Amino acid sequence: MASVPTPVALSKTAARRSWLRAQRLDAEAPFGAGADAVAAAIAHLGYVQIDTINVVERCHHHILFSRIPSYRRADLRQAQSIDRSVFEYWTHALSYVPARDFRYFVPAMRRTRREGHRWLTTVKPEDSRKVMRLIRQGGALTIRDIDDDELREKDHAWASRKPSKRALQLGFYEGVLTVASRDGMLKTYDLTTRHFGWERLPKGATEREITAYLLDRGLRAQGVVSLDSLCHLNASRKADVRRVIEARVRRRELVPVALEGAGRQEHWAAPAALEEPVEISPERVHILSPFDPLIIQRKRTQLIFDYTHLFEAYVPKEKRKLGYFALPVLAGEDIVAALDLKTDRQNGKLLMQKWSWVGPGKAARGDARKDLKRRIEEELHRFQRFQLGD
Repeated sequence: MASVPTPVALSKTAARRSWLRAQRLDAEAPFGAGADAVAAAIAHLGYVQIDTINVVERCHHHILFSRIPSYRRADLRQAQSIDRSVFEYWTHALSYVPARDFRYFVPAMRRTRREGHRWLTTVKPEDSRKVMRLIRQGGALTIRDIDDDELREKDHAWASRKPSKRALQLGFYEGVLTVASRDGMLKTYDLTTRHFGWERLPKGATEREITAYLLDRGLRAQGVVSLDSLCHLNASRKADVRRVIEARVRRRELVPVALEGAGRQEHWAAPAALEEPVEISPERVHILSPFDPLIIQRKRTQLIFDYTHLFEAYVPKEKRKLGYFALPVLAGEDIVAALDLKTDRQNGKLLMQKWSWVGPGKAARGDARKDLKRRIEEELHRFQRFQLGD
């Protein structure tokens, strides 16, 4: 019986650099430009979260901009609607996902068709038949194209009063409909098979394949992984993922890692990820979305960066510390500030609501603080051009 390797001791600094390299935040333009860059970035990261908050640019555009300096919103539209290299579905949240990974989501779609969706229990069969008939006969449509609904009472705060909207959403989760395009939060739905030019949906991945997919996706985008980071908001998968990890450790494809400060929480990495030297330029600055993959797993960010991000959009104003929609600032390999920004589109300005120094930024003094502020302000100018651009 093969012995279990002794865990490799890893400092927070090394883990941080490995994660930044895996997130492609260590290079100027790691994915190139245009719609191909969008497809490549989403394929590498595994998914890019979609969010409705529009205080600054919506997080899916923001996350891509952080890794594609020349990014334009039209690039994502082309990738989704013309190239069809990405599609929307649920990961830990609604996200853009590589179209090449569609089959890993087919079992969830089939399960929804069999068992229904926990958020859409009140959709009536006649409403589903109605929207499917309209789309089959008239082509792709938005909810605004359906104007004969009899409004119903909401069954929870975020539900729609329009029966057709709920039916469209259910068809989406069942996989029979897909979001063919989107204008802000307005979605255009089409038959999934027609949108992709398929006769039928791809064959669904097996449970074993899905487990391996989750592990590979995490290793690619995180560098050093834990069960929590691999199964974010998906705890039911942990036992299966652990079994795959243990098998790969036995084959020496993964090594256990004793991460500084992690206590008993187990981590793993591919040997190459630990051997590859990583240097992060201190000049590189990123103003990140609070939904960026580097930030969204708060406990992981705290462990590796010694930074706990506070998302305070739903916190009473008098209790906020960083502000309504604070954006973490990554300078080199440290999170040094949190900027509460708001885009005034009518007057063409990016408004600074509050600037909070954190971590090494808070500790910096004199010329070091002035230089850091200069670099952040230069990035703010670029960020403003993106916010107000097309």
